[in-house]
Amino acid sequence: MPASTYHLEYASVCVVDADGRIVREAKILSEPDALIAWFGEHGVAMERIGLEAGPLSQWLHAGMVTAGLCVELIETRHVRAAFKTMPVKTDKKPGALRS
Repeated sequence: MPASTYHLEYASVCVVDADGRIVREAKILSEPDALIAWFGEHGVAMERIGLEAGPLSQWLHAGMVTAGLCVELIETRHVRAAFKTMPVKTDKKPGALRS
C-alpha cells in the first residue's frame, strides 16, 4: 500500500508490498498531477493509496480520485498507528515516524 506524507512543497511517498517490504520511495512535488504521474510510472496497479490528512489533502485527494486512483484520507494519528504495526519501518531515524 502506498503511503503519502506531504508538506507544502514536497510529498514523501513509499510503496510497500503485501509483506510490508519497501518497493519504492521518493519525494514528489505536492501536486495531484505529479503524484498521479509517479504512481503511473511504477508499472503496477496500486490497490489503494493512503494519504495523510493535512493542509493540501482535500486538493490532492480530489485530483487523484478524479484520475481513477483508489485514495483514502487518513488522520495523522491513524497513520502513526499503522506504521507501528508494519514489520518493516519506513522511518529514517530510530524512534521517529519520518525523517
